[in-house]
Amino acid sequence: MKELYHVLGAKQFAKDELEQLFDAAQEMEQVVARGGDRRYEGKIMTTLFFEASTRTRLSFESAMHRLGGGVIGTENAAQFSSAIKGETLEDTIRIVSGYSDVIVMRHTDIGAAKRAAKVADIPVINAGDGAGEHPTQALLDAYTIRKEFGRIDGLKIAMVGDLAYGRTVHSLSYILANYQEVMIYYISPDNVRIPDNVKKYMEEKGIRYEETSDLDSVAGTIDVLYQTRIQKERFPSVEEYEKASGKYIVDSELMSRLKQEAIVLHPLPRAGEIAEEVDSDPRAAYFRQAVNGLYIRMALIDKCFGGAGK
Repeated sequence: MKELYHVLGAKQFAKDELEQLFDAAQEMEQVVARGGDRRYEGKIMTTLFFEASTRTRLSFESAMHRLGGGVIGTENAAQFSSAIKGETLEDTIRIVSGYSDVIVMRHTDIGAAKRAAKVADIPVINAGDGAGEHPTQALLDAYTIRKEFGRIDGLKIAMVGDLAYGRTVHSLSYILANYQEVMIYYISPDNVRIPDNVKKYMEEKGIRYEETSDLDSVAGTIDVLYQTRIQKERFPSVEEYEKASGKYIVDSELMSRLKQEAIVLHPLPRAGEIAEEVDSDPRAAYFRQAVNGLYIRMALIDKCFGGAGK
């Protein structure tokens, strides 16, 4: 039996694999333009979401349908699965493995996807594990950057907002560590700074970064502004949330200080940190970014199945 290909964390991807995946995503854009294909007809994906999701779940489900497969699952596994009866995650995964060919899972616990992969007989894709990682979001983020600029090497990227609990910035940092001459600015309130383990990884990879709470000081020099939501649901108290909330707002005034060729990204959903007046600015790339999630996830599904449908 061949080794299963799981997507569990961003560190598993080397640069050559990233570039192959991005090339595959470009090809998937053409597949969608042709109305999809039937390469995985008869295959079934289970979407097992213990946390709320719109973009991730629906884009994965759309991706599977575009490739001719079927989808089963639940958008609220915490309430509408046997977990509510006390079933362990491992037992749930063992059962679901018998019903489908790939599992896409979002969970509240850091490391849940790795636990699932240990007992699964089919590929497991991590769609977010608590405040840990969100590798498929990071892949679509990096794909968007490459698509918008034609490269990732040499870019200056500001990650802004909730960097402590924001799993997307953790995973994106790990992806960016594969590229040359990248400069990252970690911009956040003091109580949601980028975790030490992420900084240590970047240092080991020789990636330059700077921590600051001052977005204005770098706004005119960056190529990518990656804005994130202050995630109220992950804070230990309302007081801690209020310390971080509302510190950084992307509005027309801030946009006037960005470079003309810069772009603004956001993993979405937004909650007031990007004003709607920004949406019409061509540098606002976050809706294009969300659509790119479909193509990346189609490419990942294809990879999990070994490209057997080509």
